[in-house]
Amino acid sequence: MIIGNGLIASSLQNIDSDKILFFASGVSNSLETKKAEFEREFNLLSNALENYSEKKFIYFSTLSVQDQSKQDSFYVLHKLEMENYIKSKSDNYLILRIGNIVGKGGNPNTLFNFLKTKIKTNSKFILHRNARRLLLDIDDIANFLESTCKSVKNETINFAYPYYYDLREIIDAIQNRMDQKANYDEADEGDFYKVDFDKNTNSFFSGIEPTDYLKNLAEKYT
Repeated sequence: MIIGNGLIASSLQNIDSDKILFFASGVSNSLETKKAEFEREFNLLSNALENYSEKKFIYFSTLSVQDQSKQDSFYVLHKLEMENYIKSKSDNYLILRIGNIVGKGGNPNTLFNFLKTKIKTNSKFILHRNARRLLLDIDDIANFLESTCKSVKNETINFAYPYYYDLREIIDAIQNRMDQKANYDEADEGDFYKVDFDKNTNSFFSGIEPTDYLKNLAEKYT
């Protein structure tokens, strides 16, 4: 059973199951501040937990909860609240904290979509030289859950390709694929946060080189 109709929900169609509830509906904008949006997700989630308690509950959180610079953001506080609520109400759950998703469509403000649009339209932007980002192919979510879900219970897993990409690496991959030069200035700004990846994530991505993973993302989604 899938709750949601966005990018993540769509990517799960091939692994939909009567025994699992994939909760893929909620606040998608990390800059959201409207209380009503967070309350909507909480109400939907609490009802789902109550009405489908016999199903394994899969929730999609964010790696941003580990970003110390965002600990006071409405979005991060909300995600942590949802995680804790699930842990207190479900005896069979899996929380997947995911990185910067790359896929077809979706939120235009995600990092990959933002850069792709800027390069395509030759719009100038500022590159934060010190920033690093963890990327994740949307297709990897379903593939990972299909291979891991049954063996994991009541755990929170950090899930993204375990390599911190320099923004210039990402830009180079996109502009090479599009055969169009990016127009940007650099600023001595930006940061990143370290994430601990467990054996499930490391095993899933083992044998894949960072350059190959990024090249594949550029070829699939630009």
